[in-house]
Amino acid sequence: MPLLDLGEVQLNWREDGDPSGRPLVLLHALGADLTLWDRVVPLLPQTMRILRLDMRGHGGSSVPPGPYAMGALIRDAERAMEQWGARDAVVAGLSIGGLIAQGLAVKRLDLVRALVLSNTATKIATPAVWAERIATIEAGGMDAIAQPVIERWFPRAARSGPDATAWRDRLMHCNPAGYAGAAAAIGGTDFLTPSSGLRLPALVIAGSEDGSTPPDLVRELAELIPGARFALLRRTGHVPPVDAPEAWAAAVTDFLAGIGEAPVPHAHDHDHAHHGPGCCGHDH
Repeated sequence: MPLLDLGEVQLNWREDGDPSGRPLVLLHALGADLTLWDRVVPLLPQTMRILRLDMRGHGGSSVPPGPYAMGALIRDAERAMEQWGARDAVVAGLSIGGLIAQGLAVKRLDLVRALVLSNTATKIATPAVWAERIATIEAGGMDAIAQPVIERWFPRAARSGPDATAWRDRLMHCNPAGYAGAAAAIGGTDFLTPSSGLRLPALVIAGSEDGSTPPDLVRELAELIPGARFALLRRTGHVPPVDAPEAWAAAVTDFLAGIGEAPVPHAHDHDHAHHGPGCCGHDH
């Protein structure tokens, strides 16, 4: 697909599912790209129009000079959705993607009908932590941070497995200027006050072994949004679409069915998804 040309940035994107279906927009994590969603896209309702993009500085998108402001990342998603004609969408974001999703919902309720906020919070770490990580990259490149990031992303038992190895390689190939630019955006973001004003259907997902956004931090976000549903995925870390795709997709599909965006899953599918390996527990 041709890149979305937004002027100062060009964004790589992909569309799956039904082109005439209701839009579901997926926003990936720092250091990742739209392939983060490869395993869950086939498991999500194919009646929906599933849209995903590479954040500026990541994947196949262009790399404007940093540092990036969170407002610019939100505006990128906003303008992409406008170009797609994706209004009244369900927006799902993971980690920094979840921050962007929150900011987008605060800014443009006409674009966002519901949120899936996965492995994220209103504020992730501290400005000092992000400044230190940016300095580490500037001194030693992506190699200097790749292994610690993988240790926060994956449960201990999975850190030497093929997924962790593949994503460590992916991180090594992430553009350091793009990563540092987006890291600066996270360091400058605290959405506690704006997100506490959100009034829309929301599913908030945590991984029990997440070293970046631990479950208690994610639960605090769920408690800020009245009526939000909280799902804890067992035995998974910061990137459950990679290491627990069936459980992540089942939680999201249940949520979509509950808000009328997808057919109600068959009882057999539901049972398999929630009581098999990596099952999730719901807390309403």
